[in-house]
Amino acid sequence: MKVDFLKNKLGFDEAFNYKEEQDYDAALKRYFPDGIDIYFDNVGGKMLEAVLNHMRLHGRVAVFPEDGCALIKEEKITYVEDIAEGIESASGALVGLYSGRSVGKQVVVVARE
Repeated sequence: MKVDFLKNKLGFDEAFNYKEEQDYDAALKRYFPDGIDIYFDNVGGKMLEAVLNHMRLHGRVAVFPEDGCALIKEEKITYVEDIAEGIESASGALVGLYSGRSVGKQVVVVARE
């Protein structure tokens, strides 16, 4: 679902679910045989280490900027929320988060004022 969202809604050339891959290096070679032009990372770790070995010459790595919240408010960055209403929906939201059904930030609104 997330891969479909990235490719069909946001226009990514290629994407894969890192949770389904045991070997990031092999996955990157398979999905991006000519290397990676652009990579966004907001976590770091093993995936970032693997990606750096597959970047194309003059490729770009984007990180979440310090003024990211202002850019979201100005709608210069697309922000996606998956909102569940009511405390009774919390367990379903949690299942969606871990099953990959949720896209973007998962929010449970317990009560609206």
